[in-house]
Amino acid sequence: MKNRQTNIGQSETGMGRAYVVTGGGRGIGRAVVEQLLEDVSCTVVAIERDSDALAWVNEHPAGGRVIAVVGDASDENVVEHAADLAQGAGFFAGWVNNAAVFRDASLHSTSAHTMLDLISLNLSLVLVGCRTAIRRFLAAGTQGAIVNLSSYQARQAVVGCTPYVTAKAAIEGLTRALAVEYGPCGIRVNAVAPGSVETERYEELLRQKGPEEAARIEQEMHLLHPLGRVARAQEVAASIGYLLSEDASFINGATIPVDGGRSALALDPESLQGI
Repeated sequence: MKNRQTNIGQSETGMGRAYVVTGGGRGIGRAVVEQLLEDVSCTVVAIERDSDALAWVNEHPAGGRVIAVVGDASDENVVEHAADLAQGAGFFAGWVNNAAVFRDASLHSTSAHTMLDLISLNLSLVLVGCRTAIRRFLAAGTQGAIVNLSSYQARQAVVGCTPYVTAKAAIEGLTRALAVEYGPCGIRVNAVAPGSVETERYEELLRQKGPEEAARIEQEMHLLHPLGRVARAQEVAASIGYLLSEDASFINGATIPVDGGRSALALDPESLQGI
């Protein structure tokens, strides 16, 4: 069997491969960047709105193989610039749409137009990234892989999270549609759907809640995930790295749960009351 990192890092021409990762400054996005950089032939362009979240790039041992782009991943000018940098650094091989916005709202208390705007915040991040990557692959006449970030919430709705749930469900539909349309061109489009993940955002939530409430949340996460814990960002990144690799060359249009069995168990937090 071929080495997976070699499959990620080397193109058919022997050039080092280049990738773009949106939301690459922290959490799952940074973990994906780190995963890809493990191959010394890879270059990764990380897009992030928060410049402080990209400060680590300046001191990263990968040096020039990791490139920071500060900006909004739904801005076509920003993503086109990132694509230019990737293509200038090597064989442009893949794009990861990880950036997301968390804005809760309920339909009874939010106008329809506001709700549509909130849904668009997440959907546009993926749509713009997919469009940019696909156009670049087609123009170059090369194959490529796109991985979109969905969520277990696309299939297990959470109260008060209608915009996020709806956007993630749409992202899974978009993934299937693009896989069918562009698969004949050698462009694979897949998604991963994490459960809860131990990221900076998750850790900050626990800190804000205080010791007792944090312990209650962690116990709830234990019950919701059959493996008894939330995911590590590196575990989600490993799945994304696999989907980008040649080892996944016949996986197209799939959404892969990376949730420790949470969606299979299909409990919701309210159902835990009284346990």
